Amino acid sequence: MLSVLIVDDEEEVRNVTRLFLERFGDMEVTSSSSAKESLAELSKKSFDAIIVDYDMPDINGIEFLKILRSKGDTTPVIIFTGVGREYAAIEALNNGANFFLKKGEEIQPQLREMVHMIRRAVEGKLVGKGLGNAQKVLIDTVQFFRDPAFALDRDGRVIAWNAGIAELSGVPASSMVGKKEYEYAVPFLGRKAPMLPDMVFEEDPVIQKNNFTIIERNAGSVTAWTKAPGPDGEERILWMKAAPLTDGRGIFIGILGSVRDITHTLGPDLLRKQAAAGTGDEGAQKTETPQGQGKMFDRLLGRAKAFYLEGLRLYYRENRFEEAIAAFDQALEVDPSHAYAWHDRGICLRALEKNEEAVESIARALELAPLDEEILFSCAETLQKIGILRDDNKILSAAVETYNRLLEKNPQNASAWNNMGICVQEMGRDDLSRQYFERAREIKRFNKDRFRRRNLDTMV
Repeated sequence: MLSVLIVDDEEEVRNVTRLFLERFGDMEVTSSSSAKESLAELSKKSFDAIIVDYDMPDINGIEFLKILRSKGDTTPVIIFTGVGREYAAIEALNNGANFFLKKGEEIQPQLREMVHMIRRAVEGKLVGKGLGNAQKVLIDTVQFFRDPAFALDRDGRVIAWNAGIAELSGVPASSMVGKKEYEYAVPFLGRKAPMLPDMVFEEDPVIQKNNFTIIERNAGSVTAWTKAPGPDGEERILWMKAAPLTDGRGIFIGILGSVRDITHTLGPDLLRKQAAAGTGDEGAQKTETPQGQGKMFDRLLGRAKAFYLEGLRLYYRENRFEEAIAAFDQALEVDPSHAYAWHDRGICLRALEKNEEAVESIARALELAPLDEEILFSCAETLQKIGILRDDNKILSAAVETYNRLLEKNPQNASAWNNMGICVQEMGRDDLSRQYFERAREIKRFNKDRFRRRNLDTMV
Protein backbone atom coordinates (compact mmCIF):
# COMPACT_ATOMS: atom_id res chain seq x y z
CA MET A 1 0.00 0.00 0.00
CA LEU A 2 1.41 3.38 -1.02
CA SER A 3 1.82 6.10 1.61
CA VAL A 4 0.81 9.64 0.63
CA LEU A 5 1.09 12.98 2.43
CA ILE A 6 -1.50 15.66 1.55
CA VAL A 7 -0.58 19.28 2.34
CA ASP A 8 -3.45 21.75 1.95
CA ASP A 9 -4.77 24.55 4.15
CA GLU A 10 -8.39 23.82 3.15
CA GLU A 11 -9.88 21.14 5.39
CA GLU A 12 -12.61 20.21 2.92
CA VAL A 13 -10.08 19.59 0.14
CA ARG A 14 -7.89 17.50 2.48
CA ASN A 15 -10.82 15.34 3.58
CA VAL A 16 -12.23 14.73 0.11
CA THR A 17 -8.79 13.92 -1.32
CA ARG A 18 -7.92 11.60 1.56
CA LEU A 19 -11.20 9.67 1.30
CA PHE A 20 -10.86 9.27 -2.47
CA LEU A 21 -7.23 8.08 -2.35
CA GLU A 22 -7.97 5.63 0.47
CA ARG A 23 -11.11 4.23 -1.13
CA PHE A 24 -10.23 4.18 -4.83
CA GLY A 25 -6.44 4.32 -4.79
CA ASP A 26 -5.86 1.82 -1.98
CA MET A 27 -3.42 4.25 -0.34
CA GLU A 28 -2.52 5.13 3.23
CA VAL A 29 -3.01 8.90 3.55
CA THR A 30 -1.71 11.41 6.10
CA SER A 31 -3.00 14.98 5.87
CA SER A 32 -1.49 18.26 7.02
CA SER A 33 -2.83 21.81 7.07
CA SER A 34 0.46 23.67 6.57
CA ALA A 35 3.91 23.35 5.08
CA LYS A 36 5.57 23.85 8.49
CA GLU A 37 3.55 21.02 10.01
CA SER A 38 4.41 18.80 7.02
CA LEU A 39 8.14 19.47 7.26
CA ALA A 40 8.01 18.40 10.90
CA GLU A 41 6.15 15.24 9.88
CA LEU A 42 8.70 14.49 7.15
CA SER A 43 11.55 14.68 9.64
CA LYS A 44 9.99 11.66 11.42
CA LYS A 45 8.53 9.66 8.54
CA SER A 46 8.97 9.22 4.77
CA PHE A 47 6.22 8.90 2.17
CA ASP A 48 5.94 7.44 -1.30
CA ALA A 49 4.43 10.66 -2.67
CA ILE A 50 3.42 14.15 -1.53
CA ILE A 51 0.40 16.15 -2.74
CA VAL A 52 0.82 19.85 -1.97
CA ASP A 53 -1.41 22.86 -2.61
CA TYR A 54 0.21 25.70 -4.56
CA ASP A 55 -1.35 28.56 -2.63
CA MET A 56 -0.95 28.39 1.15
CA PRO A 57 -0.19 31.01 3.82
CA ASP A 58 3.31 31.38 5.29
CA ILE A 59 5.04 28.80 3.05
CA ASN A 60 3.39 28.12 -0.31
CA GLY A 61 3.68 24.92 -2.32
CA ILE A 62 6.66 26.04 -4.38
CA GLU A 63 8.62 27.23 -1.34
CA PHE A 64 7.82 23.91 0.36
CA LEU A 65 9.09 22.07 -2.74
CA LYS A 66 12.31 24.11 -2.77
CA ILE A 67 12.96 23.28 0.88
CA LEU A 68 12.46 19.57 0.19
CA ARG A 69 14.75 19.52 -2.82
CA SER A 70 17.43 21.60 -1.05
CA LYS A 71 17.57 18.85 1.61
CA GLY A 72 18.08 16.22 -1.07
CA ASP A 73 14.57 14.80 -0.61
CA THR A 74 13.55 13.19 -3.93
CA THR A 75 10.05 12.13 -2.88
CA PRO A 76 7.69 12.58 -5.85
CA VAL A 77 5.70 15.81 -5.47
CA ILE A 78 2.44 16.69 -7.22
CA ILE A 79 1.35 20.33 -7.10
CA PHE A 80 -2.46 20.37 -6.78
CA THR A 81 -3.80 23.87 -7.30
CA GLY A 82 -6.62 26.15 -8.35
CA VAL A 83 -4.10 28.36 -10.15
CA GLY A 84 -4.03 27.24 -13.79
CA ARG A 85 -1.62 29.77 -15.20
CA GLU A 86 1.66 29.29 -16.94
CA TYR A 87 3.82 30.92 -14.23
CA ALA A 88 2.60 28.37 -11.68
CA ALA A 89 3.52 25.44 -13.93
CA ILE A 90 6.89 26.97 -14.78
CA GLU A 91 7.69 27.38 -11.08
CA ALA A 92 6.48 23.89 -10.26
CA LEU A 93 8.37 22.05 -13.00
CA ASN A 94 11.55 24.12 -12.78
CA ASN A 95 11.80 23.46 -9.05
CA GLY A 96 11.52 19.69 -9.33
CA ALA A 97 7.78 18.93 -9.17
CA ASN A 98 6.88 15.64 -10.80
CA PHE A 99 3.40 16.65 -11.91
CA PHE A 100 1.15 19.70 -11.91
CA LEU A 101 -2.60 19.09 -11.47
CA LYS A 102 -5.19 21.85 -11.65
CA LYS A 103 -8.22 21.80 -9.38
CA GLY A 104 -11.48 21.99 -11.28
CA GLU A 105 -15.17 22.40 -10.58
CA GLU A 106 -15.68 18.63 -10.94
CA ILE A 107 -13.31 17.13 -8.39
CA GLN A 108 -13.60 13.42 -9.24
CA PRO A 109 -11.86 13.56 -12.66
CA GLN A 110 -8.95 15.43 -11.05
CA LEU A 111 -8.69 12.91 -8.22
CA ARG A 112 -8.72 9.98 -10.65
CA GLU A 113 -5.89 11.68 -12.54
CA MET A 114 -4.08 12.21 -9.23
CA VAL A 115 -4.17 8.47 -8.50
CA HIS A 116 -2.71 7.84 -11.95
CA MET A 117 0.04 10.45 -11.38
CA ILE A 118 0.97 9.02 -7.98
CA ARG A 119 1.37 5.54 -9.42
CA ARG A 120 3.40 6.80 -12.38
CA ALA A 121 5.69 8.79 -10.10
CA VAL A 122 6.24 5.96 -7.64
CA GLU A 123 6.93 3.52 -10.46
CA GLY A 124 9.88 5.70 -11.42
CA LYS A 125 8.43 7.58 -14.42
CA LEU A 126 9.67 10.90 -13.03
CA VAL A 127 10.74 14.20 -14.50
CA GLY A 128 14.49 13.97 -15.02
CA LYS A 129 14.58 10.20 -15.60
CA GLY A 130 14.40 10.68 -19.34
CA LEU A 131 13.70 13.51 -21.74
CA GLY A 132 10.58 11.79 -23.07
CA ASN A 133 8.96 11.60 -19.63
CA ALA A 134 9.85 15.23 -18.88
CA GLN A 135 8.28 16.39 -22.14
CA LYS A 136 5.17 14.29 -21.42
CA VAL A 137 4.70 16.18 -18.15
CA LEU A 138 5.17 19.47 -19.99
CA ILE A 139 2.55 18.49 -22.59
CA ASP A 140 0.06 17.44 -19.89
CA THR A 141 0.63 20.71 -18.04
CA VAL A 142 0.00 22.93 -21.06
CA GLN A 143 -3.41 21.34 -21.56
CA PHE A 144 -4.54 22.64 -18.14
CA PHE A 145 -3.96 26.29 -19.03
CA ARG A 146 -7.04 28.38 -19.68
CA ASP A 147 -4.92 30.98 -21.47
CA PRO A 148 -3.60 30.27 -25.01
CA ALA A 149 -0.38 28.30 -24.53
CA PHE A 150 1.93 25.96 -26.38
CA ALA A 151 5.29 24.25 -25.91
CA LEU A 152 8.34 23.69 -28.11
CA ASP A 153 10.95 20.99 -27.68
CA ARG A 154 14.70 21.64 -27.75
CA ASP A 155 14.68 21.60 -31.57
CA GLY A 156 11.89 24.19 -31.87
CA ARG A 157 9.25 21.57 -32.73
CA VAL A 158 5.70 22.10 -31.42
CA ILE A 159 4.93 19.40 -28.84
CA ALA A 160 1.85 20.93 -27.16
CA TRP A 161 -0.93 23.23 -28.48
CA ASN A 162 -3.82 23.76 -26.08
CA ALA A 163 -7.46 24.66 -26.75
CA GLY A 164 -6.88 28.37 -26.08
CA ILE A 165 -4.09 28.72 -28.63
CA ALA A 166 -6.08 26.65 -31.14
CA GLU A 167 -9.01 29.07 -30.81
CA LEU A 168 -6.80 32.17 -31.04
CA SER A 169 -4.85 30.93 -34.06
CA GLY A 170 -7.68 29.12 -35.82
CA VAL A 171 -5.41 26.08 -36.16
CA PRO A 172 -6.25 22.82 -34.29
CA ALA A 173 -3.61 20.91 -32.38
CA SER A 174 -3.81 18.02 -34.86
CA SER A 175 -2.54 20.33 -37.62
CA MET A 176 0.19 22.04 -35.58
CA VAL A 177 1.84 19.49 -33.26
CA GLY A 178 5.06 18.25 -34.82
CA LYS A 179 5.63 21.35 -36.98
CA LYS A 180 8.96 23.17 -36.77
CA GLU A 181 11.05 25.83 -38.58
CA TYR A 182 8.83 28.70 -37.32
CA GLU A 183 5.70 27.28 -38.96
CA TYR A 184 3.71 27.89 -35.79
CA ALA A 185 4.31 31.64 -36.28
CA VAL A 186 2.32 31.81 -39.54
CA PRO A 187 -1.17 32.10 -37.92
CA PHE A 188 0.08 35.03 -35.84
CA LEU A 189 2.67 36.89 -37.93
CA GLY A 190 1.46 35.86 -41.38
CA ARG A 191 4.86 34.39 -42.22
CA LYS A 192 7.55 32.05 -40.93
CA ALA A 193 9.64 34.12 -38.53
CA PRO A 194 11.10 33.84 -35.02
CA MET A 195 8.55 34.26 -32.24
CA LEU A 196 9.43 35.18 -28.67
CA PRO A 197 9.94 31.53 -27.53
CA ASP A 198 12.57 31.11 -30.26
CA MET A 199 14.52 34.05 -28.80
CA VAL A 200 14.13 33.39 -25.08
CA PHE A 201 17.91 32.94 -24.67
CA GLU A 202 18.82 35.95 -26.84
CA GLU A 203 19.89 39.41 -25.70
CA ASP A 204 17.41 42.29 -25.88
CA PRO A 205 18.81 43.83 -29.12
CA VAL A 206 18.15 40.58 -31.01
CA ILE A 207 14.56 40.44 -29.76
CA GLN A 208 13.99 44.11 -30.62
CA LYS A 209 15.49 43.61 -34.08
CA ASN A 210 12.71 41.08 -34.70
CA ASN A 211 10.06 43.76 -33.99
CA PHE A 212 9.27 42.87 -30.37
CA THR A 213 9.04 45.48 -27.62
CA ILE A 214 10.19 43.97 -24.32
CA ILE A 215 7.99 44.58 -21.28
CA GLU A 216 9.66 42.52 -18.58
CA ARG A 217 12.32 39.92 -17.82
CA ASN A 218 11.80 37.82 -14.72
CA ALA A 219 13.55 34.65 -13.53
CA GLY A 220 14.45 33.53 -17.04
CA SER A 221 11.11 34.38 -18.65
CA VAL A 222 10.61 37.27 -21.05
CA THR A 223 7.41 39.18 -21.83
CA ALA A 224 6.99 41.37 -24.92
CA TRP A 225 4.48 42.62 -27.49
CA THR A 226 4.55 42.96 -31.25
CA LYS A 227 2.36 44.23 -34.07
CA ALA A 228 0.89 41.68 -36.48
CA PRO A 229 -1.78 41.46 -39.17
CA GLY A 230 -5.16 40.28 -37.89
CA PRO A 231 -7.48 37.82 -39.64
CA ASP A 232 -9.58 40.75 -40.91
CA GLY A 233 -6.53 42.53 -42.33
CA GLU A 234 -6.38 45.15 -39.58
CA GLU A 235 -3.33 45.59 -37.39
CA ARG A 236 -3.45 43.88 -34.01
CA ILE A 237 -1.20 43.81 -30.96
CA LEU A 238 -0.01 40.45 -29.67
CA TRP A 239 1.26 40.03 -26.10
CA MET A 240 3.66 37.11 -25.69
CA LYS A 241 5.48 35.42 -22.86
CA ALA A 242 8.14 32.71 -23.08
CA ALA A 243 10.09 30.72 -20.51
CA PRO A 244 12.53 27.83 -20.73
CA LEU A 245 11.67 24.73 -18.72
CA THR A 246 14.05 22.34 -17.01
CA ASP A 247 13.59 19.07 -15.16
CA GLY A 248 14.46 18.46 -11.52
CA ARG A 249 18.17 18.19 -12.38
CA GLY A 250 18.25 21.47 -14.33
CA ILE A 251 18.32 19.79 -17.76
CA PHE A 252 16.65 21.92 -20.46
CA ILE A 253 13.57 20.11 -21.82
CA GLY A 254 11.66 22.73 -23.79
CA ILE A 255 10.10 26.18 -23.96
CA LEU A 256 6.66 27.26 -22.84
CA GLY A 257 4.98 30.05 -24.80
CA SER A 258 1.80 32.06 -24.35
CA VAL A 259 0.09 34.47 -26.77
CA ARG A 260 -2.78 36.92 -26.27
CA ASP A 261 -4.43 39.49 -28.50
CA ILE A 262 -4.41 42.72 -26.44
CA THR A 263 -5.43 45.13 -29.22
CA HIS A 264 -8.73 45.99 -27.56
CA THR A 265 -7.21 46.10 -24.09
CA LEU A 266 -4.71 48.88 -24.72
CA GLY A 267 -6.20 50.43 -27.84
CA PRO A 268 -4.47 50.41 -31.25
CA ASP A 269 -4.13 54.20 -31.50
CA LEU A 270 -2.16 54.43 -28.25
CA LEU A 271 0.07 51.55 -29.21
CA ARG A 272 0.80 53.16 -32.57
CA LYS A 273 1.85 56.29 -30.69
CA GLN A 274 4.15 54.20 -28.52
CA ALA A 275 5.64 52.56 -31.60
CA ALA A 276 6.17 56.00 -33.15
CA ALA A 277 7.95 57.13 -30.00
CA GLY A 278 10.27 54.15 -30.30
CA THR A 279 11.23 55.00 -33.90
CA GLY A 280 11.53 58.76 -33.47
CA ASP A 281 8.56 59.58 -35.73
CA GLU A 282 7.17 63.07 -35.74
CA GLY A 283 4.57 63.70 -33.08
CA ALA A 284 6.04 61.15 -30.69
CA GLN A 285 6.33 62.32 -27.12
CA LYS A 286 9.90 62.66 -25.90
CA THR A 287 10.80 62.43 -22.23
CA GLU A 288 14.60 62.74 -22.40
CA THR A 289 16.20 65.31 -20.14
CA PRO A 290 18.40 67.80 -22.04
CA GLN A 291 21.99 67.95 -20.81
CA GLY A 292 22.62 70.75 -18.31
CA GLN A 293 18.95 71.23 -17.49
CA GLY A 294 18.66 68.81 -14.57
CA LYS A 295 17.73 71.45 -12.00
CA MET A 296 15.07 72.92 -14.25
CA PHE A 297 13.67 69.45 -14.89
CA ASP A 298 13.57 68.75 -11.15
CA ARG A 299 11.56 71.94 -10.64
CA LEU A 300 9.20 70.89 -13.42
CA LEU A 301 8.73 67.49 -11.80
CA GLY A 302 7.95 69.25 -8.53
CA ARG A 303 5.25 71.24 -10.31
CA ALA A 304 3.86 68.08 -11.87
CA LYS A 305 3.62 66.48 -8.44
CA ALA A 306 1.89 69.53 -6.99
CA PHE A 307 -0.68 69.61 -9.81
CA TYR A 308 -1.22 65.86 -9.48
CA LEU A 309 -1.80 65.95 -5.70
CA GLU A 310 -4.21 68.83 -6.11
CA GLY A 311 -6.17 66.79 -8.66
CA LEU A 312 -6.13 63.80 -6.35
CA ARG A 313 -7.52 65.88 -3.50
CA LEU A 314 -10.25 67.37 -5.67
CA TYR A 315 -11.52 64.04 -6.93
CA TYR A 316 -10.89 61.80 -3.92
CA ARG A 317 -11.92 64.16 -1.12
CA GLU A 318 -14.44 66.46 -2.79
CA ASN A 319 -15.76 64.63 -5.89
CA ARG A 320 -15.06 67.73 -8.01
CA PHE A 321 -14.21 65.64 -11.04
CA GLU A 322 -14.02 68.30 -13.77
CA GLU A 323 -11.68 70.48 -11.71
CA ALA A 324 -9.61 67.40 -10.88
CA ILE A 325 -9.27 66.57 -14.58
CA ALA A 326 -8.01 70.10 -15.23
CA ALA A 327 -5.37 69.65 -12.49
CA PHE A 328 -4.30 66.27 -13.90
CA ASP A 329 -4.02 67.85 -17.36
CA GLN A 330 -1.67 70.46 -15.92
CA ALA A 331 0.44 67.72 -14.33
CA LEU A 332 0.57 65.82 -17.62
CA GLU A 333 1.54 68.94 -19.56
CA VAL A 334 4.64 69.10 -17.38
CA ASP A 335 5.28 65.35 -17.14
CA PRO A 336 3.42 63.25 -19.75
CA SER A 337 4.95 60.04 -18.34
CA HIS A 338 3.06 60.31 -15.02
CA ALA A 339 1.12 57.02 -15.17
CA TYR A 340 -1.12 57.69 -12.17
CA ALA A 341 -2.12 61.12 -13.48
CA TRP A 342 -3.43 59.39 -16.62
CA HIS A 343 -5.08 56.73 -14.46
CA ASP A 344 -6.80 59.08 -12.01
CA ARG A 345 -7.86 61.35 -14.86
CA GLY A 346 -9.56 58.29 -16.37
CA ILE A 347 -11.31 57.50 -13.08
CA CYS A 348 -12.73 61.04 -13.03
CA LEU A 349 -13.92 60.72 -16.63
CA ARG A 350 -15.61 57.45 -15.75
CA ALA A 351 -17.37 59.11 -12.81
CA LEU A 352 -18.71 61.68 -15.31
CA GLU A 353 -19.96 58.78 -17.51
CA LYS A 354 -17.45 59.63 -20.23
CA ASN A 355 -16.50 55.98 -20.43
CA GLU A 356 -14.80 55.90 -23.84
CA GLU A 357 -12.55 58.82 -22.90
CA ALA A 358 -11.92 57.16 -19.55
CA VAL A 359 -10.67 53.91 -21.06
CA GLU A 360 -8.34 55.82 -23.41
CA SER A 361 -6.81 57.71 -20.47
CA ILE A 362 -6.44 54.58 -18.32
CA ALA A 363 -5.02 52.67 -21.30
CA ARG A 364 -2.33 55.35 -21.58
CA ALA A 365 -1.50 54.75 -17.92
CA LEU A 366 -1.31 51.03 -18.64
CA GLU A 367 1.00 51.70 -21.56
CA LEU A 368 3.36 53.47 -19.14
CA ALA A 369 2.98 50.94 -16.30
CA PRO A 370 1.85 47.64 -17.90
CA LEU A 371 2.27 45.56 -14.71
CA ASP A 372 0.60 47.87 -12.19
CA GLU A 373 -2.22 45.95 -10.49
CA GLU A 374 -4.41 48.96 -9.70
CA ILE A 375 -4.18 50.30 -13.27
CA LEU A 376 -4.88 46.86 -14.74
CA PHE A 377 -7.97 46.54 -12.54
CA SER A 378 -9.28 49.99 -13.47
CA CYS A 379 -8.75 49.31 -17.17
CA ALA A 380 -10.60 45.99 -16.95
CA GLU A 381 -13.38 47.50 -14.83
CA THR A 382 -13.92 50.32 -17.33
CA LEU A 383 -13.98 47.93 -20.29
CA GLN A 384 -16.44 45.79 -18.33
CA LYS A 385 -18.73 48.77 -17.81
CA ILE A 386 -18.64 49.73 -21.50
CA GLY A 387 -19.15 46.12 -22.59
CA ILE A 388 -22.23 45.70 -20.38
CA LEU A 389 -23.73 49.04 -21.42
CA ARG A 390 -23.24 48.24 -25.11
CA ASP A 391 -23.97 44.53 -24.77
CA ASP A 392 -20.72 44.01 -26.70
CA ASN A 393 -19.02 40.63 -26.19
CA LYS A 394 -15.85 41.82 -27.91
CA ILE A 395 -15.33 44.54 -25.31
CA LEU A 396 -16.26 42.13 -22.50
CA SER A 397 -13.63 39.71 -23.84
CA ALA A 398 -11.08 42.53 -23.65
CA ALA A 399 -12.09 43.10 -20.01
CA VAL A 400 -11.65 39.38 -19.27
CA GLU A 401 -8.25 39.43 -20.95
CA THR A 402 -7.16 42.36 -18.76
CA TYR A 403 -8.43 40.68 -15.58
CA ASN A 404 -6.45 37.61 -16.64
CA ARG A 405 -3.28 39.69 -16.93
CA LEU A 406 -3.90 41.03 -13.42
CA LEU A 407 -4.56 37.55 -11.99
CA GLU A 408 -1.36 36.25 -13.51
CA LYS A 409 0.43 38.83 -11.37
CA ASN A 410 -1.75 38.31 -8.27
CA PRO A 411 -4.11 35.29 -8.22
CA GLN A 412 -5.45 36.31 -4.79
CA ASN A 413 -7.44 39.33 -6.05
CA ALA A 414 -11.00 38.29 -5.22
CA SER A 415 -12.54 41.36 -6.88
CA ALA A 416 -10.87 40.49 -10.19
CA TRP A 417 -12.20 36.91 -10.07
CA ASN A 418 -15.69 38.18 -9.19
CA ASN A 419 -15.74 40.82 -11.94
CA MET A 420 -14.43 38.32 -14.48
CA GLY A 421 -17.36 36.10 -13.47
CA ILE A 422 -19.76 38.97 -14.18
CA CYS A 423 -18.20 39.49 -17.62
CA VAL A 424 -18.47 35.88 -18.74
CA GLN A 425 -21.97 35.66 -17.28
CA GLU A 426 -22.97 38.61 -19.47
CA MET A 427 -21.43 36.70 -22.39
CA GLY A 428 -23.70 33.72 -21.68
CA ARG A 429 -21.01 31.50 -20.10
CA ASP A 430 -22.82 30.58 -16.88
CA ASP A 431 -20.69 27.45 -16.37
CA LEU A 432 -17.47 29.46 -16.41
CA SER A 433 -18.90 32.31 -14.34
CA ARG A 434 -19.76 29.89 -11.53
CA GLN A 435 -16.13 28.81 -11.36
CA TYR A 436 -14.93 32.42 -11.13
CA PHE A 437 -17.53 33.36 -8.48
CA GLU A 438 -16.59 30.29 -6.42
CA ARG A 439 -12.90 31.20 -6.67
CA ALA A 440 -13.68 34.72 -5.36
CA ARG A 441 -15.75 33.29 -2.48
CA GLU A 442 -13.01 30.79 -1.64
CA ILE A 443 -10.36 33.52 -1.42
CA LYS A 444 -12.55 35.64 0.87
CA ARG A 445 -13.63 32.67 2.99
CA PHE A 446 -10.04 31.91 3.90
CA ASN A 447 -9.03 35.58 4.28
CA LYS A 448 -6.53 35.42 1.42
CA ASP A 449 -7.83 38.43 -0.49
CA ARG A 450 -5.00 40.73 -1.61
CA PHE A 451 -5.26 43.81 -3.79
CA ARG A 452 -2.10 45.88 -4.18
CA ARG A 453 -3.19 49.48 -4.56
CA ARG A 454 -2.16 52.88 -3.30
CA ASN A 455 -3.32 54.27 0.04
CA LEU A 456 -5.01 57.45 -1.18
CA ASP A 457 -5.86 58.58 2.35
CA THR A 458 -2.16 58.73 3.16
CA MET A 459 -1.28 60.39 -0.12
CA VAL A 460 -3.90 63.11 0.19
